[in-house]
Amino acid sequence: MKTTRYFDEQVRRKRPYIELAWCLEVVAAPLRMEQQGDGRVRYWGEVIFPDEAVPRYLRVVTLEDGETIHNAFFDRRFRREGEA
Repeated sequence: MKTTRYFDEQVRRKRPYIELAWCLEVVAAPLRMEQQGDGRVRYWGEVIFPDEAVPRYLRVVTLEDGETIHNAFFDRRFRREGEA
C-alpha cells in the first residue's frame, strides 16, 4: 500500500496510535465508501480495541486511485445504517 508524504509526516506523527494494518483492512473491506468532490475516496470501517467492547469507526481517505492512503482518523460522527 502506498502512502502520501502528508500521511507519513503529519498523520502518523499526530496519531501514532493508528496502525497501518487497520487502514489496509478498512480499504480492503469497508462498511461504507464514498467519493469526495475532489476525487479522493473515503472508507469507513470498524476497529475494536482489545480492552473495549464497543467498536470505533476509522475513516481512511485515499487519493483518486483508491489505494494511496492520504489521511486516517477515528470518526465519532459515523453511524451504521439503522443506528440512532
